[in-house]
Amino acid sequence: MDNQLYELKVKDKQSFIKFLDLLRLDFLQHPETWENKTLPDFLEALASYAEDIQGYYDNTDANVDAEKAAWSTFADIFKGAKVYE
Repeated sequence: MDNQLYELKVKDKQSFIKFLDLLRLDFLQHPETWENKTLPDFLEALASYAEDIQGYYDNTDANVDAEKAAWSTFADIFKGAKVYE
């Protein structure tokens, strides 16, 4: 797992773009860590994780309201879709 992907603080559009670049590199360099390796599987997981993201925030005491999406929320959804079943 690439630490940069998880250490990057996504706060605005530019950092979200950097995050997406790191996510792509993570897939290319570490495909074995991805549960959802095809685009249809990834998009299905992305939709499911977007629906369930509030539970993740609640369980980790993140104090984030997913109904008020921010660039960081989008990044969290993409990270979760990487491994969501």
